[in-house]
Amino acid sequence: MKRHINKVAVLGSGVMGSRIAAHFAGVGVQVLLLDIAPKELTDTEKAKGLSLDSKAVKNRIVNEALQSALKANPSPVYNKDVVKLIRTGNFTDDMKEIANYDWIIEVVVENLDIKKSIFTEVEKYRKPGTLITSNTSGIPIHLMAEGRSDDFKKHFCGTHFFNPPRYLRLLEIIPTPHTDPEIVSFLMQYGDLYLGKTTVLCKDTPAFIANRVGVYSIMAIFHIMQEMQLNIDEIDALTGPVIGRPKSATFRTADVVGIDTLVKVAKGVAENCPQDEAKDIFVIPPFLQKVVENKWLGDKTGQGFYKKTKGEGGKEILTLNLETMEYGPRQKSKFASIEAAKQVEDLKQRLRALFGATDKAGQFYQQFHAYLFSYISHRIPEIADDLYKVDDAMKAGFGWEIGPFESWDVLGVENGIKAIEAKGLTVAEWVKEMLEKGVKSFYKIEGGKKYYYDVKTHVYKLLPGADTFVILENLSGNVVWKNSACSLYDIGDGVVAIDWKTKMNTIGGEVLEGVNKAIDRAEKDFRGLIVANEGANFSAGANVGMIFMFAAEQEYDELDMAVRLFQKTTMRLRYSSIPVIVAPHALTLGGGCEMCLHADKVQAAAESYIGLVELGVGLIPGGGGTKEMALRASDEFKEGRIEEEPLKDRFMAIAMAKVSTSAHEAFDLGILRKGHDEITLNQSRLIADAKRSVLQLADEGYTRPVERKDVKVLGRAALGMMLTGIHSMRFANYISEHDAKIAGKLAYVMSGGDLSESTLVSEQYLLDLEREAFLSLAGERKTLERLQSVIKTGKPIRN
Repeated sequence: MKRHINKVAVLGSGVMGSRIAAHFAGVGVQVLLLDIAPKELTDTEKAKGLSLDSKAVKNRIVNEALQSALKANPSPVYNKDVVKLIRTGNFTDDMKEIANYDWIIEVVVENLDIKKSIFTEVEKYRKPGTLITSNTSGIPIHLMAEGRSDDFKKHFCGTHFFNPPRYLRLLEIIPTPHTDPEIVSFLMQYGDLYLGKTTVLCKDTPAFIANRVGVYSIMAIFHIMQEMQLNIDEIDALTGPVIGRPKSATFRTADVVGIDTLVKVAKGVAENCPQDEAKDIFVIPPFLQKVVENKWLGDKTGQGFYKKTKGEGGKEILTLNLETMEYGPRQKSKFASIEAAKQVEDLKQRLRALFGATDKAGQFYQQFHAYLFSYISHRIPEIADDLYKVDDAMKAGFGWEIGPFESWDVLGVENGIKAIEAKGLTVAEWVKEMLEKGVKSFYKIEGGKKYYYDVKTHVYKLLPGADTFVILENLSGNVVWKNSACSLYDIGDGVVAIDWKTKMNTIGGEVLEGVNKAIDRAEKDFRGLIVANEGANFSAGANVGMIFMFAAEQEYDELDMAVRLFQKTTMRLRYSSIPVIVAPHALTLGGGCEMCLHADKVQAAAESYIGLVELGVGLIPGGGGTKEMALRASDEFKEGRIEEEPLKDRFMAIAMAKVSTSAHEAFDLGILRKGHDEITLNQSRLIADAKRSVLQLADEGYTRPVERKDVKVLGRAALGMMLTGIHSMRFANYISEHDAKIAGKLAYVMSGGDLSESTLVSEQYLLDLEREAFLSLAGERKTLERLQSVIKTGKPIRN
C-alpha cells in the first residue's frame, strides 16, 4: 500500500495530545497541533489590551499545553530541535488546514458527544482517503464512527497510545467493522517501523487489552493485600523489579497514571462487562474510594499513595497508611524469599523460586498468579484471538519484562491450574483441552524461532515478526562458544553476536574474554560480529567491585593488567579484520560507551542513554574512551575550527559526566557520529538492523583499518587553558578539590601531556597516558570512597 505520512494533525493538546505530537515530531514528521480557543481573557491578556480575537489569545491553550509538555521530565522528545516541526493553532481558525495532512489523530476529552462533534468538523475539511484515528482508552470505537461518511468509516479506527508515548512502546490498533483491512495493516507496520512501537491488534472491547488486564491485575493485588493484611510498601516491594515489573510497581504506578484514571477504567469494566466472571474484582474498595474523595489522585495533585515532603534531612517520601489515612515514613519490607531471589540474575529462575517459596511472599505470589492466570485464560478469545497479543500488550504498555502467558509457561501450565483451583477460581476450558492434547506450553522455540499455541486451530503458529526480528534468547541452539557470562550466537548469513548476562550487564574479565574470543571466531569463520544483549540495560560500565578490590588491596599490577585488557579489547573492536557493530540500548555507561566509541558502526536503540561517567567514581575513562575523545577532537581540528574548541567540547563531555537522554542526543555529545552511526526506533528490531549493517559493510569489501599515528595533541597550550577553567570552577566552589584533581588528570591526557607544542602522536601513546592517570587516581583515598559508595548504595558521593 503506497501511503506516506509526512504531515500529521493532532486534535487536542492535553497531556496525551501534546506528547503524541512531540513523538511524531521526534521521528521527523511535521505536526499541526490544534485545540479550542479560550472563552475568557486572563488578567495578563487584559493588561496587554488583547481581545478574544487576538491570535496569541486564541492559541493560548495549545501553546501553554505544548510548552508544559516540552518542560516535562523525562522529555517527550529525543532532541529539543524537533520542536520546530510542530505548528500550533485552534479549532476555530485552523481546522481547515487538516485538508493538507496525511493523518488526523483526535485526542480530545473522553466524551463521546465531544468527539463526535469534532468529527463533524473534520468531515467538512478532510480529504477523502486521509487516515483518521481516535486516541481513546475506553470509548467504543464503533460508536464514534456512527453517522459518518463511508470514506470516513473506511479510513477510521482507534489508535491507543500509552502515556508517555515516547517511552511506553505499546500502540493498540482497534478497527471497526467498517475499517479497510489495508488501513489496519498500514497502521500496524507504520507504528512498528516509524514510531518504534509494539503494535497490537485489538478487538473493540472495553479497555481493549492492556488496560483490561493491567487494571485487573492492580485491582486483584488490592484484593489480596486486604486479605493478607499487607501494606503499601510491602506490596510495592513484592510487585516491582524482583518479578520483572517496573520500579513503580503497583501503588507508585497508580500515582503516576492518576488514581482517578485507574478508578475510571475499573468502573468502566465493571459497568460494561456484565459477562466478566471476575467483575467483582473491579469493585472499588473503600480505601480507594476514600483516596479519590480526598482528591489525593497521585502526582497530578502532589499526593496519592505516596507524598513527597521537605524535611530537615531534605526531600522525603511518605507512604499512606490505608487504615488511618495518614502519611508516615516508608517501611523497609523484609521477606526472606525476596532477599534470596535478588541474588538470582535470571528472571525465570527467580519467578520459579518466588512462586515456590513458603513464606508470606510465596503465598502472595501463588495467589496473585492464580488470579492473573485465571483471568487471562477467560479473556481469550473475548479481547484477543491470539494469546501472544496479551503478552505483547502487557510488556509494551505496562513495562512487564515477561508477559502473563510467558510467566505461566515459566511456572508450568499445570502448576498454574493447581494454584487457580486452590484459590477457588476457574480456568478456561481451552487451557484444559490444550493439556489433554498433550500440549504443555503456550509457546515453544524451534529452529531459533518462537511459536505460539493457536487456540482456534489447536496448533503452534510462528509468532509474527519471528522471521524478521533477531531474538538471541530464542537461539540457544545456535551457541558456538560460551563462558559463565557470555554466549556467542550464530545468527545466520555469516554473522555472530556476542551477549552477556551479569549484574546490570557490567563488564569484567569474563566479558572481555568473551568479546576477544568472539572476534577470534568471527575473523576465522564468519563475515562480521555484533556486540549486543537483551538485558534491561546494555551495560552500566566496568565492574566497579573488581576495580575497588584491586585498588583497596593495592594490587596495582593486577589492576594495570585489567586496564590493559580493556584497552586491548576496545582496540580489537576497532582494528579487527571483520566489521564489528555495537548495538546499545538503555543505559550504556562507561565501558559500554567505550565499546560504542570503538565500533566500526553503532546501531543504537532510540532509547539509549550513553555517556562516559567515570569522573563520578573518581576516575577517568580507562578503556580507550579518553584516547578516543582526544582523537575525535584531533580530526575536528582539520575542519577549520579554532583548535582548542573541539578539545574543550570533548573534555567537558567527560568532565561533566554527560549522558545523552536519547541516541539522538548522543550525536550532539560527539559519542555517535553523524552520517555514520544509525538509530533503530523499535528496539525489537535492533539486532536485526545491526545484522543488516554488518552485512552491508562486509558486502562493500570491509578492510581492516590502520592504527592511527597522526593524532594531533596541543600540549601545554590546551593544558593551560583547561587547567585555568578547572581552577575557576574550584575557586567558585562548583567542584570539589578531588573533582579538580581528576579533571586535571583528564586534561593532561587529552592534551597529550606536558608538550611544548602541538605534536602528532599515536593512539598507543594516548592509551598509555590514559592508563597511567587511571591507575594513579585508583590509589586515591577519595576515589576509593566514591567506589565504595557506588558498591553499597548504587550512587557515588561528592567528596
